[in-house]
Amino acid sequence: MNTAATSTPHDAVFKTFLRHPETARDFLQIHLPASLRELCNFQTLKLEPDSFIEEDLHAYYSDVLWSVKTTEGDGYIYVVIEHQSTPDAHMAFRLMRYAIAAMQKHLDAGHQQLPLVVPMLFYHGAKSPYPWSLCWLDEFANPKLARQLYAAAFPLVDITVIPDDEIVQHRRMALLELIQKHIRQRDLMGLVEQIVSLLVTGLTNDSQLKTLFNYILRTGDAPRFNAFIREIAERSPQHKEHLMTIADRLHEAGFQKGWLKGQQKGKQEGKQEGKQEGLIEGQRTEALRIACTMLADGIDISTVQKITRLSAEDIQGLSHQAEV
Repeated sequence: MNTAATSTPHDAVFKTFLRHPETARDFLQIHLPASLRELCNFQTLKLEPDSFIEEDLHAYYSDVLWSVKTTEGDGYIYVVIEHQSTPDAHMAFRLMRYAIAAMQKHLDAGHQQLPLVVPMLFYHGAKSPYPWSLCWLDEFANPKLARQLYAAAFPLVDITVIPDDEIVQHRRMALLELIQKHIRQRDLMGLVEQIVSLLVTGLTNDSQLKTLFNYILRTGDAPRFNAFIREIAERSPQHKEHLMTIADRLHEAGFQKGWLKGQQKGKQEGKQEGKQEGLIEGQRTEALRIACTMLADGIDISTVQKITRLSAEDIQGLSHQAEV
């Protein structure tokens, strides 16, 4: 026998009755637990259009969603009435999913607080009484542990309040936690010693290290980043190659910005020679800006020249300006 065919009449008659406001009001006033019934203003009873049953299960289950305002305050109570003619061992969990979906719809509508959602099962199967628990926590292998987890606040890892001395003891998580805790501060130089000590442990692989420093480059304070990398490289020679790669990337990013400025100027002038001149000028201006910042951070002239590819005369001119 086709289950979908035999379920459809049950579904149709259920919805015909439970979608009628007066009938639904009677149902809720009779069957809702008294503690919840007292909170409901049944004059505000409203049929909601949403169904929370997966499309492939519509032939087997049917739900109706009603909402009411609370008798006090601006709260809402939703009631999901589920119809079932065959016992389902996981119905409690399914009802919980419907409840969560209704809560999400409520938030999507612009409300700021979660509503109470009451899942109710209307059962008329051949097997009596209904054989399964309707507490979804009973579906776990360890219901006691599940109650402890889901009846309390979820675990929180808030690194903003964990002392650095404790973070550096977190093995393979230490470097990530330390950097992300301090990424928004202007100067990361105060972290150099701790970072080097963590690099020495060898617990961070090359891929993680490259990703982490690229993250600092994109998210941290770029003008001071060269000095930051240089200081770590001097104290951690085994990672120098990776750090120099990042320095090259900074160089390329700076010149890409200059190239875009030059290209824009060339287009505005409408001449090819203007475009080329603008390109060169933009590259040079950006290189001088980066070099000036690096010199101000105390980076030696030879390193500045290597990264910016400016001439010795240009670097010396900046040094002279800084002295003046």
